[in-house]
Order: sequence, then C-alpha cells, then structure tokens
Amino acid sequence: MGFSAQLCRSGIFALLALAGISAQAQFRVEVSGVGLTQMPIAVAAFRGDEQAPQKIAGIVQADLQRSGQFRIVDASGVAYDESTRPDVAVWRQKAADSLVTGSVARLADGRFDVRFRLWDVVRAQDVGGQSYVVQSADLRLVAHRVADFVYERLTGDKGIFSTRIAYVTKSAQRYNLWVADSDGENAQSALASPEPIISPAWSPTGAQLAYVSFESRKPVVYVHEVTTGKRRLIANFKGSNSAPAWAPDGKSLSVTLSRDGGSQLYTLDANGGEPRRLTQSGSIDTEPAYSPDGRYIYFVSDRGGAPQIYRMAPSGAGVERVTFTGNYNISPALSPDGRWMAYISRVNGAFKLHLMELASGTVTAITDTTSDESPSFAPNSRLIVFATHQQGKEALMTTTLDGKIKARLAGQGGDIREPDWGPFQKP
Repeated sequence: MGFSAQLCRSGIFALLALAGISAQAQFRVEVSGVGLTQMPIAVAAFRGDEQAPQKIAGIVQADLQRSGQFRIVDASGVAYDESTRPDVAVWRQKAADSLVTGSVARLADGRFDVRFRLWDVVRAQDVGGQSYVVQSADLRLVAHRVADFVYERLTGDKGIFSTRIAYVTKSAQRYNLWVADSDGENAQSALASPEPIISPAWSPTGAQLAYVSFESRKPVVYVHEVTTGKRRLIANFKGSNSAPAWAPDGKSLSVTLSRDGGSQLYTLDANGGEPRRLTQSGSIDTEPAYSPDGRYIYFVSDRGGAPQIYRMAPSGAGVERVTFTGNYNISPALSPDGRWMAYISRVNGAFKLHLMELASGTVTAITDTTSDESPSFAPNSRLIVFATHQQGKEALMTTTLDGKIKARLAGQGGDIREPDWGPFQKP
C-alpha cells in the first residue's frame, strides 16, 4: 500500500474500504495479554441486576478489565448490595485486593436507583461509593461512571469509561458516522450518507465533531454539533479539503487543502472563513495533529522522498523532522499529557502501531497486527484505540501503552474504522 492509498483517511483520496454494523449490534470485548502489576479486583453481581435492562456489574467488570490495570477475580454466584459488609476473609482467600458491590432498583416512576460501594479487602475498609437515579437509557453511562470511580480511587488516574469515541462504518453502500460509549456500545448515528465520511475529530470540549464528507462528490470539511445534530460547512475550497485537526483552544482547525495545487497545511477559524497557509513545500503535507500545549503541529510529509512525521510551530515556522526509525511513518496522534506520540509505521510491508516517547525519542512497536490505522489516545493518556484487521475482519482495538493488554471491540454485523477518542466530559 503506497503513501497515497494509506493516507485515504486524510481525504486526499476517496477510496475507502469500510464495512458496517447497525447501531443495535452489540460489541464483544475480547481482552488478551497479561500485565505485570495488575490489581486483583472482584465485582459482585449487583442485587436486582437481573431485573435491569443493563447488567451494571458486567459493564463495570468489562471496563476495568479492558483498562489493563486490573485482574478480575471470579465473583460468580455472589450478589451483595452496597449496604452489605462483606466477609473480607473470603475475598482474601480468593486473592482479591478490592471488591465492588451494589444494587439496582426500579422506582415507581420507571427510573432506576443505582448504588454501589468499593471495599478495600486487604485493609477491610469502605473506600466510598455513590448513588444515581436515572432513566433506563442512562444505565450504561452510570455503569461507566461506577467504573470511573473505582479506577480513580485505586489508580490515582482519572477514569475514561464514561467518555465517547467516534468511528465510521459502511454498510450496503451507506456510510455512517457514529458516536458511541468508550467500549463501542450504545452507538448513535451522527450522520448517514451514500458517499464516504472520513477523519472524524473531536473538539477539545467534546461538543463538536469535525469530519470530511464526500456527499458533494469531493472532500469537504464540516463541523457537527453533537447534541443538536446541526452542522456547518467550514472548508469547501477548490480541490481537496481534508484532515481536520482542532487547535487545543477549539477556536481554529488545521486542514489539508489543495486549493493552490499540491496538498498543503492551512489553518482556519472554527466558524470558517479564509484559510491561512502554513506549509510551502512541493510535497504532500497532511494529517496535522496539535500538541496538547499548542506549541506544535505535527504532520506527515513526503518532502524527504518518503512519508515521515514532522512538526512545526502553529505559525508554520521551524519545521523539524520527528521520526527517523523506518522509512514510512504516518498518522501521528499526541497523548493528552504530552509525553507520547502514537503513529503508524510500515515494517516489511506491514502497517504497525508504534509509540514514541517524545522526550527521549525512544520508539516501541506495540502490536502484532499488520494493518493498523488511525491511532487515538484516551483522554487520560493510558490507552490507545486504533483500527486494524484481525482474523480477516476490520475491527477497533484498544491497547495499553506497553502493548501488554489489548481489547478487541468486535461488532457482530461488520467492520468499523476511523476511531477518534473524545475528551473528558464536563460534569
């Protein structure tokens, strides 16, 4: 696969190979690998869980397992509510360090009362809990928030389970842009089109998605309000308009335009207007990605003869090459904490996800798949979601930064592409 074909997600080239799932298709989370410092935790069935349309304990357990930070201790056959003080000796024998208990009760008005508690088994201490009263449609979100609470209390890092991802599918010549939970479930269609949709990019607040649509038979850039469904056209210039990337302040975007001939990087206001050119090369410059502090725009260019990752100031000044390992490196993604850059490198004909520690330049290959694309960091910088081929199907996977724990989010009905992980949501 050449530079042009592999960069189809930037919108320069319209040929895509996407296959779809329905919004109702349930995802099967397959976790593989073993971490060195996983914390053993048990999640008991919530009392009343069997009467709820969503199994809270099961969702919490899957979230924690997918994070790579926890080893799940079997709690089958046990149901505690949040007021039950567990016999910690039993859980110590099972080698659990922590235990989650809770309850789900349907109220007279049809809403659900969800309560939970986290126990430190080693110290025999109550670590805290919360309660929620929600509509049935919000039970999955509540389960993710329970997992967030547990994750933060036990790791010290903010949990990312209640955040969202965006991705694209194609089914029967119809393309869909979906917004889903971080585990890929509960997908809601943001846009459907008979023409390709590519390169979804969350705004820093999570309120908007930029993307490229071919509905006018050429790539143009839209910004979509997630809650209202309203959208605005922000880049429809002569030639190709593609690869939108938000500045950290959300006031502007960097895009790839071919309005003046070759594909070059420009910046423009988030409401549209006249773009300002950033690069002045005779090569393909595309796939911009801002550093979280706004100091740099990382991008891909073949100005050296083969695609490599470069960076420059937001003004376009001070271009410097970043990748030197391998002769084909594309699709940069920066971690929100500013420490890491994920990207795709072609190695012996295989496209593999790599991770660079920016301070040292140390590069690590973290997958054993061969068709990886579109990496995106979780907002706590602890996981990466990416698209790949596995067992003959296109799928989304998450991986820990050391590559030891991976989870496949596999739709029953087809293939999914182009993931982008959204930011933390404001309370």
